[in-house]
Parts: sequence; structure tokens; C-alpha cells
Amino acid sequence: MAYVPRLKKEYHERVIDALREEFGYKNIMQVPRLQKIVVSRGVGAAVADKKLIDHAVDELTMITGQKAVSTISKKDVAAFKLRKGMPIGAKVTLRGERMYEFMDRLVTSALPRVRDFQGIKASGFDGRGNYNLGVTEQIIFPEINIDKINRINGMDITFVTSATTDTEAKSLLSEMGLPFKKK
Repeated sequence: MAYVPRLKKEYHERVIDALREEFGYKNIMQVPRLQKIVVSRGVGAAVADKKLIDHAVDELTMITGQKAVSTISKKDVAAFKLRKGMPIGAKVTLRGERMYEFMDRLVTSALPRVRDFQGIKASGFDGRGNYNLGVTEQIIFPEINIDKINRINGMDITFVTSATTDTEAKSLLSEMGLPFKKK
């Protein structure tokens, strides 16, 4: 039998029924689901040093288990000495099995390593059922070797769901294990 990630199995066995009961969905296809997770990092100092982009791509590749790509600027900004087409960040889009694996590792091993962790803020929803989470240090991920990093950087993690409202998306993500702060 093929391998199925723990979170995907839990979604099909428990989360769908819990959300159908909570929101009264008549059809199973109405139940919101996680579509993709985008992990991105801006590297503003890459204007002066091009090797920082390579380090960012390598770290995101280690963290997510999928090859990251560098992002390029769309505009010229004279104040930052930035030209159109220069690499200024890195990102990776996770779908399917890798998405569930990354979310499982994020919830079970990375977020508990944050200093004085009380939960994540519930204010990161965009009004369309997507959630943005900012991580201040990449060293919370166990895949990163602290001795080999050249500087501490943060990253943005975006959870894209098929939910139409923020309350549906929050219920979906909290059922899947994201630890939101209690009010």
C-alpha cells in the first residue's frame, strides 16, 4: 500500500466530518480543503551580495524538501539601488503530499521550538479564506544546521484554502492542527 501522510489521512477521516457538522455542508465537495502552501523569503541585502540568494534557495529547499526558485524584481527602485530583473528573494510552492508533510513538520516540530510560544495570531487572514504566517527565524526548523547559516532570516508561509470565508478557513486550519492563540 502506498504511503499517505498523517495529516492527509486525518483530514479525510476526521476533519471533513467535523467541518460538515460545524457548517452544515450537504455535499462533501463543499468542505474547504488546503490547496497549497507557499513559503517565501525576501532577501533585500541580495542587491549587494548575490550569494545570499543561493543561501536562501538552499535553506528553503532543505526546509520544504522541494527545490526553491529565486524571485526577481519587477520594477526599478533607485532608492534601494534595485533594477528590474535582479534576484531579490526565494520561494517554493508545495502541493499534495509534500504540502501535508511540511504542515505536519511545522505544527509538530518547528512551531514548538519558537521561544515563548503562545500560539499564532488569528489576524493573518486576508478575507478570502487564506492565511499568512510570518516566522522570524529559520533556525526553528530541525533541518537547518545552526553552525552552517550565515545570518538569521525570517520567512512568510501562506496557506491557500478553498474556503470562501475566514471563519471557515480558521476552522479548517485549527482542525488540521495550527495552534491559534486563545482570546
